[in-house]
Amino acid sequence: MSAFVERRASSPAWTDETPVPPFPVKRILVSVVASFLFSVFLFAQTPRGSATQREKAVTAHATGGFDVKVSPEALADKAADVSLGRMTLNKQFHGDLDATSKGEMLTAATGMKGSGAYVAIERVTGTLRGRNGSFVLQHTGIMNRGTPELKIAVVPDSGTGQLTGLTGTMNIKIADGKHSYDFEYTLPDNQ
Repeated sequence: MSAFVERRASSPAWTDETPVPPFPVKRILVSVVASFLFSVFLFAQTPRGSATQREKAVTAHATGGFDVKVSPEALADKAADVSLGRMTLNKQFHGDLDATSKGEMLTAATGMKGSGAYVAIERVTGTLRGRNGSFVLQHTGIMNRGTPELKIAVVPDSGTGQLTGLTGTMNIKIADGKHSYDFEYTLPDNQ
């Protein structure tokens, strides 16, 4: 029994017919939930980092070409359907991004010509406009009956060295068998 009920039960005025005063459980629960939701809302609205840090972020574009070597590898599942594939990637970037990368790609082909998908992860190591370090790119590519959709983004918090804090997205173009990139990125200016 709670201390309140014990006190009331031991008082001379307490009888079995005396109702226990209602405890405002609903009111307290609603207040607690409302306070929690308000706190979450305020936290979500609060900018991270100081105003000085936010103002010093620099957004830029890096462009250039790259060479890529794609090598087929065995899948972990030896009994997998032949429509699935695994490949290693070795790239050499030229231009504003002077770097090499190594990565892995998983692919899926379908019975429909022009449809399939791939995912890939690659670690890029080198210099981005004079700043040394490395970062990781994550690829998601889908081909829907000949219509491509490709997203390549920097994995959050993967930047090292002078590329710490790097965010961004990369577009790849292939024309006449030559690969090029357009990398829109943001870096803190305090490095």
